[in-house]
Amino acid sequence: MELQDRVEELQSAGIGVAAISYDSKETLATFAERRNITFPLLSDDDSSTIKEYGILNTVVAEGLGPNGNDPEVVADVHRYVAAAVFDSPGLRRMINGTPFPGTFMIDKDSRVKSRFFEEFYRERVTTSNVMLKSGIGLSPIAAVEGNTAQLKFTAYPSDTVITNGSRFSLAVDIEPNSKMHVYAPGAEEKGYRVVELNMAPSDYFRFEAVEFPESEIYYFEPLDEYVPVFQKPFTILQEAIVEASAEIEKELENIDVLTLSGTLDYQACDDAICYLPVSVPVSFTLEFQTLDYERSISR
Repeated sequence: MELQDRVEELQSAGIGVAAISYDSKETLATFAERRNITFPLLSDDDSSTIKEYGILNTVVAEGLGPNGNDPEVVADVHRYVAAAVFDSPGLRRMINGTPFPGTFMIDKDSRVKSRFFEEFYRERVTTSNVMLKSGIGLSPIAAVEGNTAQLKFTAYPSDTVITNGSRFSLAVDIEPNSKMHVYAPGAEEKGYRVVELNMAPSDYFRFEAVEFPESEIYYFEPLDEYVPVFQKPFTILQEAIVEASAEIEKELENIDVLTLSGTLDYQACDDAICYLPVSVPVSFTLEFQTLDYERSISR
């Protein structure tokens, strides 16, 4: 399990880890022993906690109920429920307690600070992505480093191993050179090119909008204008999701490696000169492992 692989990093960052499910204590103990799980697995066998957090998946019961053939129910089942629930009669006992899978980040006062949940049951945010988006430092892996006349950058994925439905991040750490700045969102209104990671379209991935940190306002005296910029080191993130439709999964069955290609685009200026826009090629090669849904559900 990816979470087990990251336990030491999370604990070093002061983050405790626990997983909760509707499985019995005996089932969880067997699972922990088989998978060498060292963090707590909590049994919510009556799903009371699952219900209190509002994450009980009632779509399973609807799909198996008298309205199971209703087009809207069928559409919900396709989006929110693993097909194996309906393909295997032995799994139908899950209808009374199955939660929507996801992650809560809770502070020391038991307050939820952030949550990571997906609507489509086949899409799962990775542990490394949660860490990255929560500001927990990751050691860049499979990094692409580059230098230009105006800045240096390191681009890397949150995960080097992905599977069907993985929701992970592509990160770019950027450090403008001394007395140099690059343009932040909002600067396009004045005709400047905003720094951005632009990934090429792919049949196997979809990409979310780039996430930016807070920028600062810079006064450009030669033109007597105020524009949003980045002058200090900063990081931009772009989430990528491995498509998880049945058709795409079939195509990926015999694929071991996936490559994403794109460009880091920006325009930089110093105190006196605005330079021409720059486009730097970047690519990421990731190991792909087909997900065994039956095994992951039956645990």
